Amino acid sequence: MGILSGNPQDEPMHYGEVFGVWTAVVTEKACIAAYQTLLNHAGDEDLKKLIQEAIEQAKQQEESLEALLKANGVGLPPSPPERPQADLESIPPGARFMDNEIAAKMSADVAAGLVAASGMIGQSIREDIATLFGTMHTQKAAFGAKLLRLNKEKGWLVPPPLHLSNVDEK
Repeated sequence: MGILSGNPQDEPMHYGEVFGVWTAVVTEKACIAAYQTLLNHAGDEDLKKLIQEAIEQAKQQEESLEALLKANGVGLPPSPPERPQADLESIPPGARFMDNEIAAKMSADVAAGLVAASGMIGQSIREDIATLFGTMHTQKAAFGAKLLRLNKEKGWLVPPPLHLSNVDEK
């Protein structure tokens, strides 16, 4: 049997794994706080449901990542305070995020999260860490598909310029 070939949970984390997991925890905490705030700005009921789902998913992922850090003796990053609920009508129109802006920001977050999870899968030498980020990647991809569908249904999707050079011009 070679080095690091036993129970993955008995293996030490390498510096890249520690940094990547710690950074993922910070990111999940920031997303929770941001989405709690954006929930106050959302008017569309379908969007509100997806924001709430994103918050719950981030909390679950944060919990899993924190447990990994604790089990390996790594200090945890601080948590921002919970955001209070606010009345949508009390937010002045010029200071309010619009529903399409919220959906676009969340779409960008999903894309960044997929790249980050993929990177951690690739750099992990512990199977349990790679598997954890694989699960997170799958969850983020499924959520991203729901968000894409909502963006299309609501007319919020702004496509890039379409390449039509292969289309017959009549």
